[in-house]
Amino acid sequence: MTAVVLEGVSKVFNAGRAGEVTALTGVDLTVASGEFVSLIGPSGCGKSTLLRLVGDLIQPSAGTVTVAGKPARTARADQEYGIAFQQAGLFDWRTVQRNVELPLELRGASRKERAERAREMLELVGLAEFAGHYPAQLSGGMQQRVAIARALAVHPPLLLMDEPFGALDEMTRERLQDELLRICASTGTSTIFVTHSIPEAVYLSDRVVVMSARPGRITDVVPIDLGERGETTRQSPGFFTGITKVRKALRGDAMPLVSA
Repeated sequence: MTAVVLEGVSKVFNAGRAGEVTALTGVDLTVASGEFVSLIGPSGCGKSTLLRLVGDLIQPSAGTVTVAGKPARTARADQEYGIAFQQAGLFDWRTVQRNVELPLELRGASRKERAERAREMLELVGLAEFAGHYPAQLSGGMQQRVAIARALAVHPPLLLMDEPFGALDEMTRERLQDELLRICASTGTSTIFVTHSIPEAVYLSDRVVVMSARPGRITDVVPIDLGERGETTRQSPGFFTGITKVRKALRGDAMPLVSA
């Protein structure tokens, strides 16, 4: 089964009114089950808008969005995905642990299961000792790591991630990239990942989807074949070749694609 299918998707904000903006036009994209796909392009090209369409946080002006074989709205109701955005979006009145437990609580998990999974996820992001703290007591980067732990807590079949590592220091960012890949591989999770970083997109992805300036459309899809990632991957010739291909595609050196 495919994880996500977008067909002829366009999004116009303030349609027919002053300030009308066409954010996306004619987007066709299929994400296979278990695939990791990154979206990259200039600021304002509609990467985050596309992610929100998949998550049914906004609706398309034209075209269809299917998630796990269902309309996006049904998939959202069925809690088919976890989401991590640029802003952590934590609840100030809940402790770190209870923030991570929230999606499990909404699914009716027992108190014991919620606590165990939250501890596991906080260990993963290196914040186990802050379980009893409140978001206001953490740095911005630490808050973002809590948000990532929360998104992963239910081991969702699809992850939607909007620059979740942007606020992190380089060493933590690289470690969480590796952990994210490990989790996705072990659980078969499909991922759509928005980033401005070419090296990050290449390191993480099976395919890098390159988008144009607004109105956003897909201009190229770059396959990445690095095999299993590890300590030497970022120094490998294949890694630098992938970076060069994506950079050229962003400059428009590659031929535009009709669909993806």
